[in-house]
Amino acid sequence: MEKYCGDVVLVDDDDHFRGFLIDVLERAGYSARGIGSAERALAAVDQRKPDIVLADVQLPAMSGYELCRQLKEKHESSLPVIIISGERTEPYDRTAGIRLGADDYMVKPIDPGELLARVWRLVSRSKGHDRAPKNDAHALGKLGVLSKRERQVLDLLAGGSEQNEIAQTLFISPKTVATHIQRILTKLGVRSRTQAVALALRRESA
Repeated sequence: MEKYCGDVVLVDDDDHFRGFLIDVLERAGYSARGIGSAERALAAVDQRKPDIVLADVQLPAMSGYELCRQLKEKHESSLPVIIISGERTEPYDRTAGIRLGADDYMVKPIDPGELLARVWRLVSRSKGHDRAPKNDAHALGKLGVLSKRERQVLDLLAGGSEQNEIAQTLFISPKTVATHIQRILTKLGVRSRTQAVALALRRESA
């Protein structure tokens, strides 16, 4: 049975997406509360403060941005907030979220592994024990064996970029990106890019 990792409030008016992410979070050991509106989310947080809030931008009546602003106004850094957008946005949209206090910004479709890695990082940081567990020390040390290009690919993966986006950013082919990813997995001794991204994000907060 998974150990308890923390309490998450997920605010999204899409029942299917909300159910999908709740399942992902609960399988990873989190307690997840799904809520369909910002107003109800504010009430839920007042009733029982979670370890982190995930909020979609497009919500009925009150936007995810406004929800974030109100949560940060009351709880400041003690309550991490991840803003989730339903579509690719311009840089200033992401900047707007950060200026309102958001701790991170993700775009749908959400990769479950990437989401869990980011939630883990923010929850650990807010609880004041954001250093990597001792049993991760050996795995984290392996990041040093990556080549400069492999580290660039991993950093872009950790930042939420897809394989084709990485290829465009680094001016290489998607096939070459795939080769780098396979080498990264081999060198780190992990089975998936999700595990590799988790290591990269843990290294950032270590």
